Amino acid sequence: MLLFLLRHADPVYEPDDITTLGLRQAEALAYRLSKNGIDKIYSSSSNRAIRTALPTSKKTKREIEVLDWANEKHLWLDLTVKKSDGGLTWCFSDKDFIEFFQTEEIRTLGARWYEHKAFSASNYKSAMQRIDKEADLFLENLGYRHSRERGGYIPLKPNDSRVAFFAHHGFGVAFLSSILDIPFPTFATRFDISHSGMTVVDFSGEGNLIVPKILQLSNDSHLYKFGIPTKYNNYLEF
Repeated sequence: MLLFLLRHADPVYEPDDITTLGLRQAEALAYRLSKNGIDKIYSSSSNRAIRTALPTSKKTKREIEVLDWANEKHLWLDLTVKKSDGGLTWCFSDKDFIEFFQTEEIRTLGARWYEHKAFSASNYKSAMQRIDKEADLFLENLGYRHSRERGGYIPLKPNDSRVAFFAHHGFGVAFLSSILDIPFPTFATRFDISHSGMTVVDFSGEGNLIVPKILQLSNDSHLYKFGIPTKYNNYLEF
């Protein structure tokens, strides 16, 4: 199985939508995904994710199954910290948290990083356990049972399906860290996802334990194909 995790296209957060640029990105993404076919399409319940998924749905003639647990608004309530100006930012984007996440005491805790005493008053534990639970149910329904003790998946119904999952940045790094058994502080501070970025996770393999592998992370070749600006999150070009 190939799992395509797609971040929503260039957004308007209030109201929840995508821009004219975002629509072009979504259409380019649909062209890329339809080239080799998609068997199933899932989307967060947010409008910007659904709007990004719609061109792929129309081009592949596949219905979109909406998953509310993937809506970033849930994690935004639990994994953010206050900035000096009173606003909020993801904990993994805060300079003090980035530094703290690299300490030996956090790294030693591994996947149970949220049990550190510094986070006792936070909702980090319940947020991450919710993602773990929902992600495991999602993948088991696709044929792969997660064995966190063994660091991989038991192939219940191994398949060659191509599955598209349209979601978000903050949700995406939490989801990927969960399904890949990489501690969230490690993954979230080292990897990122841009608008309409395509991340491909390969669940193929032999034997009774499948260890998924990222083949591409936040790939934007669909934008190059159609001459669409490739600025990372609209601020950095490379």
